[in-house]
Amino acid sequence: MRVIPGFSYLIAGGADILPELRTILEKEGVISHGSVDVFVHEYRQFKIADARALRERADLRAMGGRGRVFIVVSATFYADAQNALLKTLEEPRAGATFFFIVPSPETLLPTLRSRLQTLALGGERDLRDARAFLKATPEARIELLKPLYTHDEDDERDIRAATDLLQGIEVVLSDTVNNPAARDGIRAIYRARRYLADKGALLKPLLEQVALLAPRM
Repeated sequence: MRVIPGFSYLIAGGADILPELRTILEKEGVISHGSVDVFVHEYRQFKIADARALRERADLRAMGGRGRVFIVVSATFYADAQNALLKTLEEPRAGATFFFIVPSPETLLPTLRSRLQTLALGGERDLRDARAFLKATPEARIELLKPLYTHDEDDERDIRAATDLLQGIEVVLSDTVNNPAARDGIRAIYRARRYLADKGALLKPLLEQVALLAPRM
């Protein structure tokens, strides 16, 4: 898929795919090496203040002739922040091009996703943690999950590790999707990912449900 300047893109993944994205953008002439018109930032949580700051940056004209490029990486995009971006993405100023990198694109609001083109990047996923999780007993799984929800308050929440593990488990289970137990596990993963970014949701019961429903493999 060719990247078109002035469009907005959604990429599934994390900060580890930034080098690949930069290589593609340089190869296609969207950015040049060391350009001051490229804004890259990884957020622990993308909040409404971050959306407003991004919108203000997008209103500034590019120093060069290729337009400004914004690359945003975050595991958590709060709903009010997403809503604050809608008009900016619908009518980008000064030919700005946006890339939003998020582990689970389906956790974003449909209204935001509808304004983004999907761009597939990333190599083969490391599934060792997911396979170790699925081999463990339910009791051992819950112990493995504890570090992921140690900080479960809004200001401390960081769901990147939890999201990465859920994606890996889903990949492994998808190979046995004809197994009813595997389907139950995948449904639990979908449910967990749907609510992970909700500030009012608790990670512990969401993740423990996956631990109990995913089949042992």
